[in-house]
Amino acid sequence: MAIDTTLNPSAQQAQHLMPNWQVHMTDKIMQYYIDRGLTVDPVILKSPPPPQEGHQYLLYMHVPFCHTLCTYCTFHRFLFKEYKAREYFKNLRAEMQMAKDLGYDFQSVYVGGGTTTILQDELIQTLELARKLFPHIREISCETDPKEIASPLFKNLQGLVDRMSIGVQSFDDSILKLTDRTKFGTGAEVYDRIAACQDLFPTCNVDMMFGFRGQSLDMIARDMELIRQLNPKQVTTYPLMVTSETRKSVKGMIAAEGQELSEQYNTILGTLGQHYRQLTSWTFGRTGDNEGIDEYVIDHDEYLGIGSGAFSFLGDSLYVNTFSLARYGQRIQSGQMGTERRREFTKHQILQYRLMLSIFAGRLSRKYFREVQGVNLDTALLKEMLGLRLAGAIRQDPTDPDKLTVTTVGKFLGLVMMKAFYSGMDNVRAQLRAPLKACDM
Repeated sequence: MAIDTTLNPSAQQAQHLMPNWQVHMTDKIMQYYIDRGLTVDPVILKSPPPPQEGHQYLLYMHVPFCHTLCTYCTFHRFLFKEYKAREYFKNLRAEMQMAKDLGYDFQSVYVGGGTTTILQDELIQTLELARKLFPHIREISCETDPKEIASPLFKNLQGLVDRMSIGVQSFDDSILKLTDRTKFGTGAEVYDRIAACQDLFPTCNVDMMFGFRGQSLDMIARDMELIRQLNPKQVTTYPLMVTSETRKSVKGMIAAEGQELSEQYNTILGTLGQHYRQLTSWTFGRTGDNEGIDEYVIDHDEYLGIGSGAFSFLGDSLYVNTFSLARYGQRIQSGQMGTERRREFTKHQILQYRLMLSIFAGRLSRKYFREVQGVNLDTALLKEMLGLRLAGAIRQDPTDPDKLTVTTVGKFLGLVMMKAFYSGMDNVRAQLRAPLKACDM
């Protein structure tokens, strides 16, 4: 691999977007609302509710298997055993058929994990069924890791997957060692694999990670320069997320906080941001058109999840499928879908959630809240809007009374809020996984 790693001078000029106290205060406010709202209660249901006329839904599929388990990952996953994974894919396809029988139709599909491509023949069969059951599908997004893309069978996903997201995290070998990801290859090996396969799909997204304590600005700038040279269509730059379950673990000790996180983020804006259009607080696109967004919740108010541990948001409620593989199989084989938990939200909680997503997406529109949510944004979320203005996160678009501009400070604030929100979701996963026994896996 012959690459030029000359650093952008802006990497040496990173500024604080928010002081430590403001980052910590945002975290505390988010934690307050997460503790109040992100809980789920047991529920006895044969299936989630049927679709509502005129509503659009995304289909989320979860594949909870990995060859090895990364220490910093809190997603729902199990060590791979082929016979269990093949039985699981069979049940996943059966649950998808149940969704069809309920009356659901989908234009977008997101396959998450785990390692979604761990059995590529099963995944291909599942995606082919999805396109058959739901002929209006326009986009299928899928996740994978740098080792899977080296498989000779990987190219068979061409034509089925529209957006492939590859979890690289960093090209720096010291960060790969810190996160126990040298098992996927060195930074140079991963770079070469992506260069060889990224043209297989209309959109190749490279997932990068920042927010490590001791991760220098030069290290981040070098990663961003390597991305520029690879020139994938889309890049996602996640901050390391620490949950209450892992705060005292190794993961908690390696996480950057406050101004250090702000400086790292500003370095990304000053390097990658010069070559890509910013799509959300942490996603960048080469063109911005027809790329798909890594965080599917932004453009889909409602989504149906299938598979063990999958989440659905339908109407005013969050639904969660059983985290037990055994229980999931039993439910599907008895003609029931996987849903076993539910949380109903108030209108104000839903409005706060959509406001957070709007800030994160950098697209805040009074028209959306008026026409979709049926409220006046400035009065329904009076305190929240005042806080955003005082923080310098938003300002009025002078060309359109319905639009508010999300500032650079606002984008960082959106990142901090989404980081806290996803950490809260990880806490829910950790709590639901805690009671699992060997017979559930």
